[in-house]
Amino acid sequence: GAVFGGEHSAHYYFRDNWRADSGLIAALVVLERMAVSGQPLSELRIPFERFTASGEINSRVDDPLATIAEVRSEVTGRYAHATTDELDGLTVDLGDWWFNLRASNTEPLLRLNLEAADPDSCSARVEELLKLIRG
Repeated sequence: GAVFGGEHSAHYYFRDNWRADSGLIAALVVLERMAVSGQPLSELRIPFERFTASGEINSRVDDPLATIAEVRSEVTGRYAHATTDELDGLTVDLGDWWFNLRASNTEPLLRLNLEAADPDSCSARVEELLKLIRG
C-alpha cells in the first residue's frame, strides 16, 4: 500500500502507476517540486538527508550467504541492542546507524548500504563492516 518506493540503483515505483518502475515519473515529480518552490534541488533535498549515506559498496566474496551469516553473528555479538531483519538480505538497525547487506541477484557480489548520523561515523562503520565482509 505504499505510495512510493525506490532503490539506490535508480528504480522508482509509484502505487498510482500500477507499481511500475518509472524514472520518468520520478524526474517529473522532482522538476515540478523545483518549479513550484523556486528552489534548486540542492536545497530541496536537505530535509531528507537526516543521515550520511555510504552509497552502495560492492564486494566480491566466495560465498555470499556464508559471509552474510558471519557478519550477522559478529555484529549481533558485538551490539546486543541491534535489531535485525532478513526480508532482503540482512538489515541491522543500531539506533544511530544501520546497514543492509545483501547478495546481488545479477552479479557475484555482496552489496552494502549504510547510513550513520554524520560523515565520520559513516566512514568508521563502513570500514568496520568491510573488514568483516572482505576479511
